Amino acid sequence: MSPPIKSQILQRTHTFLSNLTTQSPLTPTLLANFSGDIRIHEHGLPALAPFLGRDYVGLAAAKEYFECMGSHLRYEGMRFEDEARWVVDAEAGVVVVRGWARFVARATGQGWAEGFVYRLRIGEDEDSGDVKVKEYLVWADTGAAYLALRGELGEL
Repeated sequence: MSPPIKSQILQRTHTFLSNLTTQSPLTPTLLANFSGDIRIHEHGLPALAPFLGRDYVGLAAAKEYFECMGSHLRYEGMRFEDEARWVVDAEAGVVVVRGWARFVARATGQGWAEGFVYRLRIGEDEDSGDVKVKEYLVWADTGAAYLALRGELGEL
């Protein structure tokens, strides 16, 4: 397998981010961006939210991550910085991109606006040969999520 070329990396990144911003269905649309051995990790203490601080490996686990996160939070107005501002290492197949959205805890209705960072590692899927997201790392405001999930965000 040869590493994907930069145009393939950028195309997969655009497709994935577009699927997130339009809130495409989890299956088959969103999950189609991932390789069979996808690894997802949203950084943070697991005690703050059930989808934080652990590895989700494989497509079934990716589905579990999005279902778990989606059962606790919803988002609106998601947007990402322009491609010219992305950090792209074509040799490593890595893209780092900043995004913004308003998140709302489903149980409490409390919400907050935040910026977040995604690091995507993109490569050839061993099963299909297509260029897919192989690693999806997330850094976000876990403190706000924790407080909103507990109904305490509005008290600050």
